[in-house]
Amino acid sequence: MQANESWGRRWSEDSLAMARTYMEVACRKQSLVCLAADRSTMAELNQLIDEVGPYLAALKTHVDLVDDWTPEAWSAFCDKASAADLLVFEDRKFADIGGISRKQMSGIYDIRSWADLVTAHLISGPDIVDGLQAGWSDVGREGGVLLLAQMSSRGNLLDPEYTAKVVALGKSHPGVFGFIGNGSRPDDLKLLRQAVGDGKLIWTPGVNLAVGDGEMGQRYGDPREAVLAGSDCIIVGSGIHKSSNPSQQAKAYAKASWDALLERKQK
Repeated sequence: MQANESWGRRWSEDSLAMARTYMEVACRKQSLVCLAADRSTMAELNQLIDEVGPYLAALKTHVDLVDDWTPEAWSAFCDKASAADLLVFEDRKFADIGGISRKQMSGIYDIRSWADLVTAHLISGPDIVDGLQAGWSDVGREGGVLLLAQMSSRGNLLDPEYTAKVVALGKSHPGVFGFIGNGSRPDDLKLLRQAVGDGKLIWTPGVNLAVGDGEMGQRYGDPREAVLAGSDCIIVGSGIHKSSNPSQQAKAYAKASWDALLERKQK
């Protein structure tokens, strides 16, 4: 199935190159799954690609969590992810002014050279998106910024008023790939989708085939319900890499998310 057929108005209304790249990858892999690859060694990260790469559309990384990081090892990891048809999503949560964010895209980790997507808070204003996009432009690359509109952790401070401001500023910015929503609360996610419209994507953590409360204040919702409510990518961590059979679980999440997209398409 072609991307424009699977995604409908998302495809026709979202012209950001990286957004369309993601939608094409999701169609090729028949998966709306991004694995939260929060591992602390390069060996563990590479093992995840080997075990579950065929069932994922993206890998969400925290490069500064890796104890044995080196530029060479990370470059090889990113090459491996690319060969597995995976987008690399650095969950950096940038929050500074545009000029500083541009510099933070370089630095020791040189995020601009390998990340396809990054996250950012909009607390400093929309110039942060310009700064991040300038970082990619500095090395001749294109990428996408996901703005945090909601969070799935208990007690977070992203209240509805703040969410509305983030959406209002972000939905009209050409450098914004989309928004991070709360996959554990489908009703809230539906409201976010209504506010965002079809011109931007929504990615959601807080999703697990086993719904309920997790560790450290995390809450989980059902992947099918999240996609039907408006999520375009489910971000899954422990539900895959802490299972006894990560490959089988990743396949199950891929099927649940893809089936839900096809079901949503019929509505």
